[in-house]
Amino acid sequence: MALCGALHSFLFEYDTPRIVLIRSRKVGLINRAVQLGILAYVIGWVFVWEKGYQETDAVVSSVTTKVKGVALTNTSLLGARIWDVADYVIPPQGENTVFVMTNAILTLNQSQGRCPELPDDQTKCEVNNNCVPGYVSTHSSGIQTGECVQYNSSFKTCEVFAWCPVEDDYHIPRRNILPTINSTYLKNCIYDAQTDPFCPIFRLGKIVEAAGQDFQEMAVEGGVMAVQINWDCNLDRAASHCVPKYSFRRLDNKDSAHTVSPGYNFRFAKYYKNSDGTDSRTLVKAYGIRFDIIVFGKAGKFDVIPTMINIGSGLALFGVATVLCDVFVLYCMKKRYYYREKKYKYVEDYELVSINKGRVKANLLPPLSLQRF
Repeated sequence: MALCGALHSFLFEYDTPRIVLIRSRKVGLINRAVQLGILAYVIGWVFVWEKGYQETDAVVSSVTTKVKGVALTNTSLLGARIWDVADYVIPPQGENTVFVMTNAILTLNQSQGRCPELPDDQTKCEVNNNCVPGYVSTHSSGIQTGECVQYNSSFKTCEVFAWCPVEDDYHIPRRNILPTINSTYLKNCIYDAQTDPFCPIFRLGKIVEAAGQDFQEMAVEGGVMAVQINWDCNLDRAASHCVPKYSFRRLDNKDSAHTVSPGYNFRFAKYYKNSDGTDSRTLVKAYGIRFDIIVFGKAGKFDVIPTMINIGSGLALFGVATVLCDVFVLYCMKKRYYYREKKYKYVEDYELVSINKGRVKANLLPPLSLQRF
């Protein structure tokens, strides 16, 4: 029965708004406060802050990178050596990315042959029976020959067929354009967030430090840094006001406890032939910082359509004030039953009421036969 009643009400009843003027300071203040809040939201947030009167589009960009400078190292393996861009930028060109090698492990004059494997729990041996011919593990430098050979004066390791001598990377070596900008400024400026925020030339250490990282530590193990360029432009203003904002952050996880291989590194080799025709190479395990240039932003310009849409949406929001005041009056105030009687009025169908009244009058008239007497 309840379902039938609800269905009957849904099909055959119609609600129309009714205006009731309620003289109440409390309700009036609530209504005006809500309307004031909506007005502040529409003007302050939608139009001023979010620029709801503009048509916007995302930035599409392409970035070219170039690295300059030389570095000096002095090690027992290589002696004094100058490293230029051709040595430490790998590859020479990258799209939206540049890798700068800041640390390296060199294995000179490798050639294919037999040599002792690096020592660990699986490769240390005493006799040949400790080595398995053809055995290869995930970290093997080559294929075991089954021989146990002298690694140094202290212990032996299994012999492998590989590029020899094998690389020992257990110990990482440690060491220390806007229209207003002209060529003279670019030749002398270095980016600084306070003094030169629009200079597109960066010192590597400044980028890493701006992201809250320690450059010396990051240079040893490597890492991935993001150079973020934000272009938020208001095209209703002059083009000179459309300037980039630079920010920096680290992308990779440096937590060694939760990362298999912290930092950033890879290997490459330089090959050459010996006088006897055999191939040799210098293996380089490069540690460094990869810089990813990320460009994002948006541009906006006044347009009638979004302006009218946001004005219409703002006007529609004023209905929220009426709904909140109705809820407060009908459910929260002490005299809510009195206000509910004033707000709602129930009216029956006029045609049904007219028919029912006609039937009542007809029943009250006496029969014609009785009127004759």
